[in-house]
Amino acid sequence: MEFYDICAGYKKFDFDGFFSAVCPGDVQAVLVKEKLGPEDFLTLLSPAAGTFLEAMARKAHLLTVQNFGRVIFLFTPLYLSDFCENHCLYCGFSLRNEFARKKLSLDELAEAAEEIAARDLKHLLILTGESRAHTPPAYLRDCLRVLGRRFSSLSIEVYPLTIDEYGDLIEAGADGLTIYQEVYDEEVYGRVHPAGPKRDYRYRLDTPERGCRAGMRTVTIGPLLGLADWRMEAFFAGLHAAYLQNRYWEAEINLSFPRLRPHKGTFQPPAPVDDRSFVQILLAGRLFLPRAGLTLSTRESASLRDHILPLGVTKMSAWSSTEVGGHSRGERATGQFEISDQRDVKEMKEMLLIRGYQPIFKDWQ
Repeated sequence: MEFYDICAGYKKFDFDGFFSAVCPGDVQAVLVKEKLGPEDFLTLLSPAAGTFLEAMARKAHLLTVQNFGRVIFLFTPLYLSDFCENHCLYCGFSLRNEFARKKLSLDELAEAAEEIAARDLKHLLILTGESRAHTPPAYLRDCLRVLGRRFSSLSIEVYPLTIDEYGDLIEAGADGLTIYQEVYDEEVYGRVHPAGPKRDYRYRLDTPERGCRAGMRTVTIGPLLGLADWRMEAFFAGLHAAYLQNRYWEAEINLSFPRLRPHKGTFQPPAPVDDRSFVQILLAGRLFLPRAGLTLSTRESASLRDHILPLGVTKMSAWSSTEVGGHSRGERATGQFEISDQRDVKEMKEMLLIRGYQPIFKDWQ
């Protein structure tokens, strides 16, 4: 059974009825379990569980320390290109938005790599807009080879690829894949992706599994919160991660729950997620998937990231920029979205040490 079939199995499920029936005793019963199933996960996402966040936080912290220790893995994103063929309503790189687009040459990439490596970061996430024409797999391979001289781990966040294409990029130096479904609600997915190759819901949904089958060491998935009901989105993202963990035990599966941020364009989130709900998502995700990595991006404010740190987070980005070549000196470009936490690597390291965490710059060679 593929993950799409699992999702289809919930189409007639009465989520509203389930949530309205959850009582405090049900939440307490889940909190004493060692292993949680899908309905337990739903219980922790229910309105009733919103009054148990402190108890959930204590258990989430304990599970995280047991499985990961008091360490936080630091990385930074590097945008290679902002050319895109999609018309996503919520994205600054959308083809609908008119601005001067840019793609790094290999020389420009080498300069950016030097700037990043000088700050001791060893893990890099490289990103592009979704355009095969401007950033074909051959270009990505060349970029990975340039970056492989300075970094011990390279992850990619690009348009969906085939298993063979992922295999080629692994040979060129990639060991991680990040691919967001954006929104698991198939109807909403169609509305916010009106045109372009990204409109194919099923092909994108199957992308993380193609990465696992190709041999990616790490795979990070998640929804873009704010496009649809957060309880449903968190639930299906968690199910997706559990599906991948169960099928591909050799891969490290990570979850990320980015919230929509301001960007070029006029789109407004139809289902905004407040801070308390965001915390509930992270806690429920940690309790349901104690061995999954949990990434917290610079979309969130510095203050919120600092306070959420003990609740299950294992990975954080630092010195982020959503502009093409934003880490190197030169002209400013249009960013994919606005960064909230502007701290550099040194500031992030100091913050973690003060709070009793060990910042990790390299965990793979």
